[in-house]
Amino acid sequence: MKILSFLQAVLICCSLFFLTSCGPGPQVATVGKTAPDFTLVDRQGKSWTLSELKGQVVFLNFWATWCAPCREEMPSMQELHEKLPKDSFKMLAILNKDEPALADSFASKLGLTMPILDDQANTVGVQYGLTGLPETFIINKKGIIVRKFIGPAQWNIPRYTQMLKQFIEQ
Repeated sequence: MKILSFLQAVLICCSLFFLTSCGPGPQVATVGKTAPDFTLVDRQGKSWTLSELKGQVVFLNFWATWCAPCREEMPSMQELHEKLPKDSFKMLAILNKDEPALADSFASKLGLTMPILDDQANTVGVQYGLTGLPETFIINKKGIIVRKFIGPAQWNIPRYTQMLKQFIEQ
């Protein structure tokens, strides 16, 4: 009996030590905080580093070709991409855990012109704490996440266009 109590005490102490020595978990993207920086390559081979886009509003969308809601929102994203000024607004579509060739085919069929960045390994997805797809982050000119959207949206409606224009004008 004493041995069992001793072993339980040792297990509890070891568990507490293990839990406290691990430290806090990884930082994830949070509205009101600086967006985690990353560098990814788009499907044309151009390297994109988020911190180099300071001074512009960034629309960061995580998606995959196997995600039906992602595919459904892409035409409205393309329309928004064409509508807003290229010198103060960047739309980046981050392909998350998906085959780049499938994204190329999909983009070609829809005539998508926004950069599609490859995150097959989900490294940026982990930094942003993705809970599913699609997820969209709006990052202001100072590099701060100002909005987060979980799930699909009809991005070309006036509400979203006006919101983004307000961030662009700030």
